[in-house]
Amino acid sequence: MTTTEIPGYATGTWTIDPVHSNVTFTVRHLGVSKVRGRFDTVEGTIVTGDTVHKSSVTATIQATGVNTNNEQRDGHIRSADFLDADTHQTLTFASTGVREDDGEFFIDGDLTLHGVTKPVTLKAEIGGFGDHPSGSKVLGVSAKTEIRRADFEVGPTIPGAVVSDKITIEMDIEAVQQA
Repeated sequence: MTTTEIPGYATGTWTIDPVHSNVTFTVRHLGVSKVRGRFDTVEGTIVTGDTVHKSSVTATIQATGVNTNNEQRDGHIRSADFLDADTHQTLTFASTGVREDDGEFFIDGDLTLHGVTKPVTLKAEIGGFGDHPSGSKVLGVSAKTEIRRADFEVGPTIPGAVVSDKITIEMDIEAVQQA
């Protein structure tokens, strides 16, 4: 375990600020183009420990908040063909560990999507710690992972030639330290 110094590192409990956070995804369509979308609602908590390796994160995303800027496509993604948002209303992530390798950070955890829980690893970039104009402290983190929709039983009847099995998920999170 290495110990890269993070300027301004502060311990505490941080609430994800949904106004200043984004969760986006990219999937290849028909093997030739990429469709990008986002989830409009994310909430959660980051706890920074005595060291970054003792930190944790939990997050919940509303499946009904999927947004690709095309209402017809969004409705199809929410349907039983993909997310089945009426039955599986949220996607959740709970970290199981934070590790560092050659100065790069990785957050291991369990992702629950479509009622299926699988381990995933997020490659994380710590944007830093700073002061908010309100007087609170803020934390910025970006993270990225790739999942296979087949692993989560998402769109099992949709061929990979139509919608790729691989989905890239990216997050840009700002969190505010709790008093």
